[in-house]
Amino acid sequence: MKVWEAVRATHSKRSCSTWVEDEVVVGNKEKGDFVWLYRLLLPGSGVTETLAVPFHRIRILCAMESSDDEKDHVNEKSTGNESTPISANGTKFVDEVLNGSNERFLENFRMEKHVFYKLCDKLKAKGLLRHTSRIKVEEQLAIFLFIIGHNLRTRAVQELFRYSGETISRHFNNVLNAIIAVSLDFFQPPGSEIPPEIRDDPRFYPYFMDCVGAVNGTHFPVIVGVDEQGPFRNKNGVLSQSVLAACSFNMKFHYVLAGWEGSAPDIKVLNSALTRKNNLKVPEGKYFLVDFKYANIPGFIAPYIGAPYRIIENENGLQPQDAKELFNHRHSLLRSITDRAFGSLKERFPILMSTPSYPLPTQVKLVVAACALHNYIRDETPDDIIFKPFEHENCVLQLEEPVVQPIDFEKPVMMMMHADNQMMDVDVPFDAQQIEQSSQLRDAIATEIWNDYIHDFPVTEV
Repeated sequence: MKVWEAVRATHSKRSCSTWVEDEVVVGNKEKGDFVWLYRLLLPGSGVTETLAVPFHRIRILCAMESSDDEKDHVNEKSTGNESTPISANGTKFVDEVLNGSNERFLENFRMEKHVFYKLCDKLKAKGLLRHTSRIKVEEQLAIFLFIIGHNLRTRAVQELFRYSGETISRHFNNVLNAIIAVSLDFFQPPGSEIPPEIRDDPRFYPYFMDCVGAVNGTHFPVIVGVDEQGPFRNKNGVLSQSVLAACSFNMKFHYVLAGWEGSAPDIKVLNSALTRKNNLKVPEGKYFLVDFKYANIPGFIAPYIGAPYRIIENENGLQPQDAKELFNHRHSLLRSITDRAFGSLKERFPILMSTPSYPLPTQVKLVVAACALHNYIRDETPDDIIFKPFEHENCVLQLEEPVVQPIDFEKPVMMMMHADNQMMDVDVPFDAQQIEQSSQLRDAIATEIWNDYIHDFPVTEV
């Protein structure tokens, strides 16, 4: 029986999941040193779980996966009639991948070799990681990247790296904390210069010349105790943490705030980002773009409510009919960078879209660490293959969440005018005059875009 057939036969006895994909090889299939990845859809959650199966240990691993009790140590005696393991330990596996092709390395550890070595050197130079008597820094980092890059559980990684669960967990947390410690090196606040993505595109320049990026939120699944689940259950009934990010137009994260309960209103999370000690900073005279979930406030420009908000300018052959519709279109093209940044992040580190069995603080750290690594890789290898599918603005058509209407907020501090001139309660650190000035700025931009547009493309009445 073929390997994946054996996995399927064993797994078919469990009724908890649906097969999504199997026979995804990580490693060198011809040489026999590979791991079979199979993905399962967990019922009622929309979340996929990825499990790894080293081909020579398949029967043992399947037995372990069907047990509720995770072992702390690998059973070294359970070889029986099975083949002798190709890699005696994780050191050999990592060495083989390091000495193999760059494509194989990227597939296994989610970054290119020279980027990996440079990161190892940085973590060692800062004294955050060091060699132990058994495991070098390179292998420690490889274990961490392999787990978050393939959404693996400790017991699956035990089989490949041949270490106990305690050893895997300890080094995973050590590397996670080390990356968090250097993460500020990888997050750069926006400057005062005009982003080239705006400066060099006549659709956006000079209208958005003071725009430095876009802010948006997303949700990542979490596991919390039963007594904590209420606040973390979002509007879709799923347990999640709300994550806010400010993105540059070259698909990097300027700022990330993770860990808010999934039920928290987006504007409340933004307010926290603006008022906390390590806050989101908006350069004077500059602004970020935001979507309908947020208000039009100083430093943040939202689209017009009531006007179409779409990526394609002449969708179905229809021209924009007024300044608000055209503004919303140009706004959507620029703001889509947040969807693309999050999309590439989730593609590189799929553990973020699962429900990893870690304490909540660790789950929060994972998001920040993944964003920091995303920025680091973007700086070192901007043409990295994982970024490629997300570099075109139209890819947001597959990534963008449905537009939601503004929501009411609890415990208002002040009343403010929203985009559709309706009063709403929002906890924001701005006065009415500042908010009115923000609306005037948006109107001025929309008018300038529209005047230039109708000069070049006279609008046909429909």
